[in-house]
Amino acid sequence: MDNISIVLVEPQGPINVGSVCRAMMNFGISDLRLVTPCTTYRSLNARRMALKAESILNDATVFSTLEQALADCHLAFGTTRRFGKYREEFLTPEESAAYALSQSTQSRVAFVFGREDRGLHTRELDLCRFFVTIPTDNAYPSMNLSHAVSLLLYEIRKGSIGTRNMTHAGRATAPAIDVEHMFQHMRRTLLAADYLDPQNPDHLLRAFRRLFGRTGLNDREVRILRGLWSRIDWIEGERKKLSKK
Repeated sequence: MDNISIVLVEPQGPINVGSVCRAMMNFGISDLRLVTPCTTYRSLNARRMALKAESILNDATVFSTLEQALADCHLAFGTTRRFGKYREEFLTPEESAAYALSQSTQSRVAFVFGREDRGLHTRELDLCRFFVTIPTDNAYPSMNLSHAVSLLLYEIRKGSIGTRNMTHAGRATAPAIDVEHMFQHMRRTLLAADYLDPQNPDHLLRAFRRLFGRTGLNDREVRILRGLWSRIDWIEGERKKLSKK
């Protein structure tokens, strides 16, 4: 459980932040990361809601961007109710918890929650390997932030009880920052090679994110892919030199 992180992107209310802290302590998780939270996230209202979990609130790490918050994470789950073109493979809370608990104990796993009113943006979901949705009723699908966090934490805790005596030998994946740098290199390379549409390069790139995200990339695979992009960069540079002669 020590390798699980809860990430809140732009939480708008101190009461919700305090409630999340309380839920985290209920289920034995302590690493809270906040991306540009409201300025009052440590106010009296937040502390009143956190109660004995005030230490989690005080120790919460604040980041300017989600990419920074996920830099040392090997696996990230993005929570969303938006059923778009690039969100065909949703996990239930139970499935995401089982997958998270199957990872190596050396791998940091993050569960990312969006804004209370707008959730996570598409560019933020791009940084998450899997999407999790809570099967709420269509008549009122939106859940309170702290309630949604509690539900996910319950599934993680429940799953950990059944696996606490097992050896987690999951496949160790590369840190998120290295994978994202690889994708940005890929984007530049394929744009220069006229493979991606310059008007909407991320349209096809998201398909590659989903493709590589299904199994996850380890450090060696990231290096191999970056080597491939570098080779294509060199070939493309040589081609352009010849075309100018």
